[in-house]
Amino acid sequence: MREWHRNIQRIIDEIDICIKEKQNDTVTLDSLAASLGYSAYHVSKKFREISGMTFRNYLRYRRLAFALKELRDTDRGILDIALDFGFSSHEAFTRAFRDTYGITPYRYRTNPVPVVIRTLIRPFDCYIIENGGCGSMAVQGDIKTYFITIPAHKFLHIKNYESIGYWDFWQKQSRIPGQDCETVCGLLDSIKGKLDDLGGSEANSSSGQIMAFINEPEGRICSWGIPLAECYGVRLPVNYDGPVPPQMLLTDVPEGEYLVFEHGPFDFTTENGAVEAKIEAAMQAFDYTASGYALDLTPGRIFYFYHDCTRYWKYIRPVIRT
Repeated sequence: MREWHRNIQRIIDEIDICIKEKQNDTVTLDSLAASLGYSAYHVSKKFREISGMTFRNYLRYRRLAFALKELRDTDRGILDIALDFGFSSHEAFTRAFRDTYGITPYRYRTNPVPVVIRTLIRPFDCYIIENGGCGSMAVQGDIKTYFITIPAHKFLHIKNYESIGYWDFWQKQSRIPGQDCETVCGLLDSIKGKLDDLGGSEANSSSGQIMAFINEPEGRICSWGIPLAECYGVRLPVNYDGPVPPQMLLTDVPEGEYLVFEHGPFDFTTENGAVEAKIEAAMQAFDYTASGYALDLTPGRIFYFYHDCTRYWKYIRPVIRT
């Protein structure tokens, strides 16, 4: 079954590549199945079993997600966008868009409210299929440690006072209506202007979505003895005045100094656990006294956590000069 998670991940990655390159004719179940050496029927069955939806529906939702961002971020004609993303006409695009998002493309363009778009599925995700680990291959390279000043901004997020870790966070959030991973990630992906957004379309990877921890009295006591509430959200400009989804919180974050522990790119499927252990060791060994800083334990301070194996893994801790 693990191998089929890999196969479906290959198909999903190929779908996004073809959509981005406007190669609509190449995104067919037959061609993708042939590349794996299986029948279309067998791949279709496995795709639904692993992803929870049909190949046809997933492809449709991903095309609409890309089209929505074109509507939001460009002034290109609606018909041109529709044709680029595989829709036969303005009418067909409008119908599919309205059925999916509850609003027409024209109305969305004039008022881009947050909507739940279909983010990239991650079938081969160690946090899901391995519950937190992906092998123990040795990691090459050192952890970079440096201080930065982060300007004032806003943080739009959901929050959990009891969870511990990514897997547990989403397990607990899934029990709250409207705060499951698919809904929250889809809403955040549709919001324009995220400070960390590099144009990606998947959760926690180049689309501006990050984990964080806020020092709050109600939070779970962490390993170094302070109460932290685990969060998931996006950083936004300090002057952001757009809509806030009802299940989310918008917090003003003042300018502050931070200490960064960073590891470079790595192979997610084999090195994830080893990289995490290496960063944890570096954070435990850091000599705050010699640096002239101390970890800032003021209630309300935010700890950011960036996980994108194609670029880096970073823990960003708030600090104060001593």
